[in-house]
Amino acid sequence: MSLAVGVASSSGSMGEGAGEVSETKLVGDSEHGAEGEKKVPRHMSGSSMDEEDEDTESKIELGPQVSLKDQIEKDKDDESLRRWKEQLLGSVDMNSVGESLHPEVKILSLAIKSPDRADIILPIPEDGNPSGPWFTLKEGSRYSLTFTFQVNNNIVSGLKYTNAVWKTGIKVDGTKQMLGTFSPQPEPYEHEMTEETTPSGMFARGSYTAKSKFLDDDNKCYLEINYTFEIKKDWPAT
Repeated sequence: MSLAVGVASSSGSMGEGAGEVSETKLVGDSEHGAEGEKKVPRHMSGSSMDEEDEDTESKIELGPQVSLKDQIEKDKDDESLRRWKEQLLGSVDMNSVGESLHPEVKILSLAIKSPDRADIILPIPEDGNPSGPWFTLKEGSRYSLTFTFQVNNNIVSGLKYTNAVWKTGIKVDGTKQMLGTFSPQPEPYEHEMTEETTPSGMFARGSYTAKSKFLDDDNKCYLEINYTFEIKKDWPAT
């Protein structure tokens, strides 16, 4: 099980296609479940909970960052470039953008959707560290993660979502998904992940520790959430 795995769609004037790499699916504490249960193989990397899932890809130098207003003013006498930029930026209000060089990305909400129950709305604490188990999932249930985010000031390039999960100190899941490049706009973007199914069986049940991040192509982190969640035989009472 991954809290968010799969190809998703984003709405907005400049959202690009998404791609996803998953290191492994969620595993339990044994390679062999009880008879009739879904077997869940152990991930053999030996990664500990203290290890960070850092991005080691080589960065491409794109030159100095400039404000969105300067981007518009540049080559303004070239009619084809001007029209291309206008189409790219869509309904961006240049009066609200100003001279800021850096984008502002705010994650507004997170929700877990399942056909088996009402949506689970997850409040995001200011410090990014929910107290106690943040949510509980039913084993063998279908679910998808949806989040909304706001982009202001400038274009955010290469926004991506990463998620790592541990059980009893062993890393059991790692996911990285590229969301795309987004221009600032008044309306929030919405992103829904592909539906997944939680594993089932006694070895899949229990408590998990996880870390989720939203970063851009400069590895600037806009939100980091450290939390725990549980997989149980049934949904919690509502």
